[in-house]
Amino acid sequence: MTPPLQLDARQRAMLEEMGIKVWLPQAEAEAPAPARAPAPAAEDAAPQPAPETATPDSAPPRRGPAPAPVAAPAPQAAPASALGITLPERLYAADGQSATGGWLVVVDMPPDAGGRHEALLAGEAGRLLDQMLRALGLHAGTVPVHAVRLWRASPGQPHPEGAADFDTAFEAAAAPLAPRLVLALGMLSAQRLTGVQAPLGRLRGSAHAGSLAGAGCAVVASYPPAYLLRNSADKARAWADLCLAAETLQNG
Repeated sequence: MTPPLQLDARQRAMLEEMGIKVWLPQAEAEAPAPARAPAPAAEDAAPQPAPETATPDSAPPRRGPAPAPVAAPAPQAAPASALGITLPERLYAADGQSATGGWLVVVDMPPDAGGRHEALLAGEAGRLLDQMLRALGLHAGTVPVHAVRLWRASPGQPHPEGAADFDTAFEAAAAPLAPRLVLALGMLSAQRLTGVQAPLGRLRGSAHAGSLAGAGCAVVASYPPAYLLRNSADKARAWADLCLAAETLQNG
């Protein structure tokens, strides 16, 4: 078989111009362009994000049962050995008047850093206490008014009168006065003298039967003067307590 002519493109063009049909070998025939795979659609071509997997940070926290609320412990009265008490001081009384049958004011008022007590009606707290009692007209001396101070004593600190037990000390101070009404100003005083372990806000507003001041002696609780200096909004409640005390004494 005669080998096919090796014609370049120029030679083939010349032969075609001359009308000579050139038959090309199959190897040289232009093979059709291979079909291209259709381009993927835009959404197919875009890389798909990997499926999200839950991580400890992204996963919602597992919620267990809510813890049961813990009730706040009720305030406890200081033990008798941890309380200090002063001897009674006479605040107001007319000359020659009996010292019995009047008011006994028990006020939460600790000593200074050196363990000393200034005059009961001195200082800001003392002046406020004086104003409170004068507003009731007690300074006129119609009935005797005595006061003792109560505070949380330091360990080993003896009571001024030498008694080791608060109840004994208070009875020794109150018995000679035979008060008809005790005004307890402060949580320590109110809890100890009413025998009720409750916040001061629950003890005030009503007259209680005294647990230490003797039979027939009512106890009315209210805020101490030092507290009222810091919380003037409660002065109106303190005045209501003083009016209740005066009414209780009058009707008693």
